[in-house]
Amino acid sequence: MAAYTGTGDADSTGEEPDGTPKGPGGSPTGLGGNPDGPDTIPYGPGGAPDRQAGATPDGHQGPPANGGPRRDEAVRAAVEQGLVGPATPIIGLLDITGIRASAAALRAAFDAVTAPGTPVLHAFAVKATPLVPVLRLLHREGIGAEVASPGELALARAAGVPPARTVLDSPAKTPAELREALALGIAVNADNPQELARLDALVRSASTRSPIGIRVNPQVGGGSIGALSTATATSKFGVALRDEGAREWVVRAYLDRPWLTRLHAHSGSQGMPLELMARAVAETYGLAEEVNERAGRRQIDTLDIGGGLPVNFGSDAHTPTYEEYARLLAATVPGLFDGRYGLVTEFGRSLLAKHGVVLARVEYAKSAGGRAIAVTHAGVQVAARTVYAPKSWPLRVAAYDTKGRPKAGPDVVQDVAGPACFAGDLLAEGRSMPLLEQGDYAAALDTGAYYFAHHYAYNSLARPGIYGFGPDGAGGVRFAVVRTPQTLDEIVSESGGSHAGSLTDTF
Repeated sequence: MAAYTGTGDADSTGEEPDGTPKGPGGSPTGLGGNPDGPDTIPYGPGGAPDRQAGATPDGHQGPPANGGPRRDEAVRAAVEQGLVGPATPIIGLLDITGIRASAAALRAAFDAVTAPGTPVLHAFAVKATPLVPVLRLLHREGIGAEVASPGELALARAAGVPPARTVLDSPAKTPAELREALALGIAVNADNPQELARLDALVRSASTRSPIGIRVNPQVGGGSIGALSTATATSKFGVALRDEGAREWVVRAYLDRPWLTRLHAHSGSQGMPLELMARAVAETYGLAEEVNERAGRRQIDTLDIGGGLPVNFGSDAHTPTYEEYARLLAATVPGLFDGRYGLVTEFGRSLLAKHGVVLARVEYAKSAGGRAIAVTHAGVQVAARTVYAPKSWPLRVAAYDTKGRPKAGPDVVQDVAGPACFAGDLLAEGRSMPLLEQGDYAAALDTGAYYFAHHYAYNSLARPGIYGFGPDGAGGVRFAVVRTPQTLDEIVSESGGSHAGSLTDTF
């Protein structure tokens, strides 16, 4: 069998790491323990807060079936309290009650199928909603952090997520990123042979508490959105197990390195069938069993199965559910939950998407070619995926009147347009809904993940302010600032304002 080297030779730069003394290798330290740091809270089995498993603060199990009424109350309150209006025509809203309920539902679903005492870490994929207050809220609800860049790690640390509840994944980790992760004791999943060679040098030079594993690509196929399918034959992620020599290379990598104790795979997200996701997990589990059998001991002690639960963007219903997925995994890969392996998940979109709203004022209402057009302040700058790939990323849009009340009236086919200077800047095209008129509000629903927290600076449009909402204890709604609106001075500064004369004065 040909020797497997991935796409090139191992890193031979000879860089010497500058780590700090730590213990070698790493077991699943902290998966079910108390997170340290300033926001310590009591944790029960599976890393969940010490309240009834799966229960929301008001005792309900799982996410609420319909967040619509809470959303309607929040929109009306945002208008009444002046958070949105002529001077501030776009904001983002996050349903804190809904977020807590989704976190509880995730924990409960896996607790129900996992052997008692099994260490479990649910690590939120920070890329989905990279906002420090959100990460802290999730941390308080028993959810750790999966990071994929120095910036995301900085956000997780600012939120108080401890290293023992943080996982670093990225296909392009630099030596400096790896050194920092190992110095802090953060779990690391090596993406390829060259990265593993870098880790060899780092581990030789300084011990570490970090659990370390390899990411593999089980190559089970893709879903309906190719760009988000990470288990295809040619995916850029992980070691492709079906390539010639690859599986044996992975096994030998573990046998030669007792400090490799984890195995990681992530097959995709939106557009992936649950059955395909479960098959990818089964392939990964089978590889772990092979490694441990050949090692003659339980060398791999933790399986990181990634995340990727799809979101229903067609209604308020939470489908598929974490419970459905956990039960499918238990039926497909029963050994996954028998207590022999610690477990890590990396869900992102499914925790936040249904709990976010982009609310934008209708600046003008017009028509063209017989089509009504509502020109709003929400477009490509907050919904780049929807604008550029509307068939893959359609959004529901709800109509509210000038006072923030759900708008009634007959459905009218209309476009909901954004403010950017190109014709395709549309949140919705040919959509039947009550007619939006000047001063009304258009609400882009299911936008709590990968929307208002991923700003696209087209036309130098400002990032909107984001507010969390919840009950005020007196039958109303109160808001908390998550992110302040971007100012014009900040736009100028980010665009080189302090270096205005650098080109004319230098050349």
